[in-house]
Amino acid sequence: MKIRVGFGYDVHQLAEGEELWLGGINIKHSKGSVGHSDGDVLIHAICDALLGAANLRDIGFHFPDNDPTLKGIDSKILLDKTICILREKSFEIGNIDCTIALQKPKIKDFIPDMQTTLANVLKISTEDIAIKATTTEKLGFVGTEDGIAAYATVLINKI
Repeated sequence: MKIRVGFGYDVHQLAEGEELWLGGINIKHSKGSVGHSDGDVLIHAICDALLGAANLRDIGFHFPDNDPTLKGIDSKILLDKTICILREKSFEIGNIDCTIALQKPKIKDFIPDMQTTLANVLKISTEDIAIKATTTEKLGFVGTEDGIAAYATVLINKI
């Protein structure tokens, strides 16, 4: 068995009037992510980490933000397509570890729902998906609530 590790990172601007999607769930807040898709930074970081671990480029290569068919797409669909790409190359997920950097809202109560949603899309156990949240202590674009960031590290196995 060949083990590979990948790292993903994504950021999105936050703006009033947009929806906030994180880990495949909608979180009610006064600001949401601006993006070509639904702006789910967590899923985008996971996709990048998975693709990188398999040496299959990045999310922008597979799902470009200038593709009109992807405008407003549910990021869970992108994640499902990413998994299909990996499975075609005989990779399976070992585990995923993520961190979301967001000043507001507090999301700790939403993490179990995110884990369940992601596990259902990925067809893995919730025990294999760690999600943590942090603020930046009011520093930088996250701290001023102008943006949101997510980091993901994945372990995959070549079958």
